[in-house]
Amino acid sequence: MAPRCKVRIEDVSKAFDQAQLVLDHINLDIVEGSLTCLLGPSGCGKTTLLNMVAGFIRPSCGRVIVDDVEVAAPSADRGIVFQDYALFPWRTAVENVEFGPKIRRLSKKVCRDVAMHYLAMVRLEAHAHKLPRQLSGGMKQRVAIARALANRPSVLLMDEPFGALDAQTRESLQEEMLRIRQLERNTILFVTHSIAESLFLADRIVVMATLPGAVKQVFDVDLPYPRDRLSRTFLDLEQQIKQLVREEVLKLGVS
Repeated sequence: MAPRCKVRIEDVSKAFDQAQLVLDHINLDIVEGSLTCLLGPSGCGKTTLLNMVAGFIRPSCGRVIVDDVEVAAPSADRGIVFQDYALFPWRTAVENVEFGPKIRRLSKKVCRDVAMHYLAMVRLEAHAHKLPRQLSGGMKQRVAIARALANRPSVLLMDEPFGALDAQTRESLQEEMLRIRQLERNTILFVTHSIAESLFLADRIVVMATLPGAVKQVFDVDLPYPRDRLSRTFLDLEQQIKQLVREEVLKLGVS
């Protein structure tokens, strides 16, 4: 049986005004249960495309379809994790994770049980009653992931979720992301600037062109998990993708 298409992006373009075409005729199918990375330099429209899948903005033309239904607005079935955590600073970790279940009017006990389940999944149950200011950057991002998962979305959208973290914490959370993916089986669309990160995580990498944003090339990453960042195959593919991204960076006049 052929893999089922979970998200379909059909001939999508986006212009914020007549002089600014951000995305130009994007066509992309995202298979159910896959992890797809959108990769490219700043200004190529990665986050704009992610926000259209989330339902935050509408395409100027074309359409985004999830589970055979056109996206018209945000939905709890599409969870999102931002780079800047976006936690409520006055709520504890567990209260942040409870937020979605409470909006769905689940009972107080169920909300707490769901929140603690996902905090345990990201290995933060011992920190459940701490405020965000008492947590490290990596811990805050784990809370943000737990909060997104607490709504049990079938599609998880991640906008450079590890971009603000130091290199060691970033690699640790990449490994955690693969572990959580095995447990939850979400379809994941992941925006990143990092070629190595995309190769470590993704089944498929979509390299974006810029001026305006478009699909430059798609790579199906046929490397077994867990992936060896120092293997010859990994490094060769990294160099190949780096050259494609470099071509787009030069278009922007960045040395």
